[in-house]
Amino acid sequence: MKPSEYDTMFAVEERHWWYVGMQRITIVLMEELYPAQHDLHILDAGCGTGAAMHYLGRFGQVTGCDFSALALSYCQQRGLTRLSEASVMCLPFAANSFDLVTSFDVLYHRAVEAELVALRDFWRVLKPGGRVLLRLPAYNWLRSHHDEVIHTGRRFSARGVGHMLAASQFTVEKLSYANTILFPLAAVKRLAERILPKEGEHSDVHENPDWQDDWLARLLGAEAGWLRKHNLPFGLSVVAVGRKEQ
Repeated sequence: MKPSEYDTMFAVEERHWWYVGMQRITIVLMEELYPAQHDLHILDAGCGTGAAMHYLGRFGQVTGCDFSALALSYCQQRGLTRLSEASVMCLPFAANSFDLVTSFDVLYHRAVEAELVALRDFWRVLKPGGRVLLRLPAYNWLRSHHDEVIHTGRRFSARGVGHMLAASQFTVEKLSYANTILFPLAAVKRLAERILPKEGEHSDVHENPDWQDDWLARLLGAEAGWLRKHNLPFGLSVVAVGRKEQ
């Protein structure tokens, strides 16, 4: 990812509607998986600039790893210290070290040459009974200029993610789409971009008016309540939970 995208991410991810909405969805799923639990050992694999490490901290001790030294420097600006510069395909941690591995919008990246290698290393570092929580962009036909800028290697279907988890020895506990309410608008926008001139060298992530971020984050927040117990049939993202059996 371009350095300027890390700059933008760090500047907006605590208020941008997409990050705020996905945080709400993640917390709801975590509360369902780990009610009243605050002592987990968590690895955020591909932690970026560290925003997720902050909100995951309510569930236990969080370690972050990322292959980008620039991303980790932003983590340090947040006061985060449990950090490692490493690829998700070769984690520098002992087997059976973590209760949970999270990986949010990482395995899609073209720098991750083999997502199954990464998932099998997630399995290795998890304790028996541990879980992986994934979020990934959905549908290759939604590829756009945004994907070019952020170096997307692939987008996913829920079925494909389920197959990947099973191939990596995980038992699938949750498999759903997310960001469903906004899917029609986003799909039209992405398809229209194929015939319209490209504008600049930036992704879709940028500063928005406060009212827009608040309104759109509320829509994703509404989905969070549904995802606590149910799944969604389509959306802009895939969310999945896999369990490493005893």
